[in-house]
Amino acid sequence: MKLFAPHAADAYKAGHLRQYTPGTEVVYSNFTARGAKLATKLPDFDNKAVWIGLHGVLQWMLRDLWNETFFSQPKAQVLGRFQRRMDYALGPGAVDTKHMGALHDLGYLPLHIRALPEGSRVNLRVPFYTVSNTHPAFYWLTNYVESQLSAESWKTITNATIAYEFWRLFHRYCEKTGGIADFVRWQGHDFSMRGMSGIHDSAQSGFAHLSCFTGTDCFLALDFAEDYYGADASQESVGGSVPATEHSVVTMEGPDNELPFVRRLITELYPRGVVSSVSDSYDFWWMMTEGIKALHGDIMARQPDMFGLQKTVFRPDSGDPVLIVCGDPGAPQGSPESKGAIRCLWDEFGGTKTSTGHKLLDPHVGLIYGDAITLERAATILERLDAQGFCSSNIVFGIGSYTYQHGTRDSLGHAYKSTYGRVNGVPREIFKDPKTDSGVKRSAKGLLRVEKHGDDFVLFDQQTTEQAARGELNTVFVDGRITHHETLAGVRSRLGTFK
Repeated sequence: MKLFAPHAADAYKAGHLRQYTPGTEVVYSNFTARGAKLATKLPDFDNKAVWIGLHGVLQWMLRDLWNETFFSQPKAQVLGRFQRRMDYALGPGAVDTKHMGALHDLGYLPLHIRALPEGSRVNLRVPFYTVSNTHPAFYWLTNYVESQLSAESWKTITNATIAYEFWRLFHRYCEKTGGIADFVRWQGHDFSMRGMSGIHDSAQSGFAHLSCFTGTDCFLALDFAEDYYGADASQESVGGSVPATEHSVVTMEGPDNELPFVRRLITELYPRGVVSSVSDSYDFWWMMTEGIKALHGDIMARQPDMFGLQKTVFRPDSGDPVLIVCGDPGAPQGSPESKGAIRCLWDEFGGTKTSTGHKLLDPHVGLIYGDAITLERAATILERLDAQGFCSSNIVFGIGSYTYQHGTRDSLGHAYKSTYGRVNGVPREIFKDPKTDSGVKRSAKGLLRVEKHGDDFVLFDQQTTEQAARGELNTVFVDGRITHHETLAGVRSRLGTFK
């Protein structure tokens, strides 16, 4: 399918230009997260969402997609395509092409978008950005682009907010157990690509993950960061991964050759640095006892890479994550199942004690778990490891589509709503306040201004034109041009995840 920018709209949007009050000249809307009732969050969530992603959308969609599929194409061709879709979807003559023809003649999207700085943690019910038309003939365009802006905004924000909750969790236990501070940015690893809603979705969601972490298996997220957010992997730590196995390569050798395969992996293929080995192809607990005993000398003989790393990481990939990592109290006492994977590694390789007295595995070994990891499961694992006297830096969590694909637009209640218009030169403050609703859907009214008060963003509505021009909402797009550029480094700096 070749995307066509004017078709990226809900069908009912096509007829709205005829429904607006005659004489309408301006429609002004905003995009806001209204509530976190369904959000993935820690118990002490402070009702703030991570604002991120618009700068990429402005570039690939409002600039590139509209220019490439609409403005740069012959007028007759694009109008013919638009008319055909309207006629066959809504009925012959239900929507004509005059307004699209006028837009094509204009040659750009006459929109003014003002947004908060990306990387900000924004209080719920405070808008991330506002949109209005700059040409009176195109009042209909403000809300015509709602569908595409909303579809391309909500998940990046939602998943960045989830990533930040993981970061808060890891940071908290790092401090509590005397962990390695720089390790936190690698402790959450993006495993989600194959389970996302397409490769473009995985790129944007993967970029959200990069706001808090550098561990990722999504090359496209790195491309997104470099192409749209000024990142440069040759100059900064954008994101990365390590050599790792999957079941197909392990099981190709057969059950009798799993141990020789792992030995070849860590001594011949990757004799230095970090390498990850999936370890549950047959008998995980055998690998965590007899296997690691047989490999002990080879593991300890591996050499550090240029970063001083020489770790063999074992990866369980089935079962209950909490019981696999921390041990099963219901298993026979003294069995590897009762001990859990971290203790098995400690019993074989030992390690050191942190400043808080917690056990930190020898740097030659580690563990990663990436199957069905949720925020709640990660919290339970870290809590139990702490109770057992183990440091949080002993484990990396793979965060997959079970978490990053589980949300919806309703997770943070994202909504794009109009609050102001102008008809025949007369301003109108508009709003919605359904009596049948709990109050969540009640909108702001009129022109909006957002101010920063300490660590909080505060919304002021019913503003004058002069008042609305002030505050934290700054112009990022006007008349087809991007006027402000965000960077990954700037996002991370504002968010405070790479201190």
